[in-house]
Amino acid sequence: MDWALVIASFGVGIVVGLTGMGGGALMTPMLVLFFNIAPLTAVSSDLVSSAVMKPLGSWVHLRRGTVNLPLVGWLCAGSVPAGFAGVLLTRSFGTGSQVQHAIQIALACALLAAALGLAVRAATRLIERARARDGSAGPLPTGRPQVRVRPLPTILIGAVGGIVVGMTSVGSGSLMIIALMALYPGLRANELVGTDLVQSVPLVLSAAIGHLIFGNFVMTVTVPLIVGGIPGTYLGAHLSSRLPGGMVRRALAFVLLASALKTFEVDAELTLIVLGAALFVAPGLWMLFRRHYGFPALVPRLRGPVSRDPQREVCHR
Repeated sequence: MDWALVIASFGVGIVVGLTGMGGGALMTPMLVLFFNIAPLTAVSSDLVSSAVMKPLGSWVHLRRGTVNLPLVGWLCAGSVPAGFAGVLLTRSFGTGSQVQHAIQIALACALLAAALGLAVRAATRLIERARARDGSAGPLPTGRPQVRVRPLPTILIGAVGGIVVGMTSVGSGSLMIIALMALYPGLRANELVGTDLVQSVPLVLSAAIGHLIFGNFVMTVTVPLIVGGIPGTYLGAHLSSRLPGGMVRRALAFVLLASALKTFEVDAELTLIVLGAALFVAPGLWMLFRRHYGFPALVPRLRGPVSRDPQREVCHR
């Protein structure tokens, strides 16, 4: 067994447990860039390992009641067949170096979209907190939020997300949750995560079956991913209550951006310029954005025991 791959998968699992996203967006480029695994093999092995690991987190959300089952049904109506179709679409590109290059380009695009989605998610949450503070958003919801399911756009989100996941293994946690936030703003964050995680189980399973049949699944790659990923995700979930999630998400967005540029084979000098801007310019712009909505530029550190009251948490996150 490749223990270096086990350790790397353990690290990715911690990030997934902390943020609820980033599995395929980190695991697949890690396999391609650092372990020199062919893109199609990386996608196939990552999806098969995800099909084993995702049901664990889904069961937790189902037990806590943080899953909108009608939404899950409509999402799966689009995502499950589209996930399998994404594998067939990949095969239509050809074989050998041709299909590997197509997978690499699709993966890079999905990584950029995931990084942008994280930024949009953070900005949307800040605006929602500002509206709740000012009273323009109305009273904060208590109890389970009620939403009117919109079948057609929900199926479309599932279909588009399924195609991307089937081709690249990226998007079941990062891209689709952003689309759900835009379509159903009334859902609370924990129900968004729970709904997306549960719908991703049949989606990833469908794509994994497609890759087992038509892809390039390699057992010696998949087993270390499972061995390292399961305990890493478990540990990350426990650490999530102790570490600042915003800092972890910013680090994840930076890693996604760097992986996308590397996967696009961008010139090293231009890559350094873009990453330097993300590292030194983006924080200043975010501080200005916070000030614009009446928040301090830097998030104040809380002293003493942390309150679990949701009304107070809204003010401090």
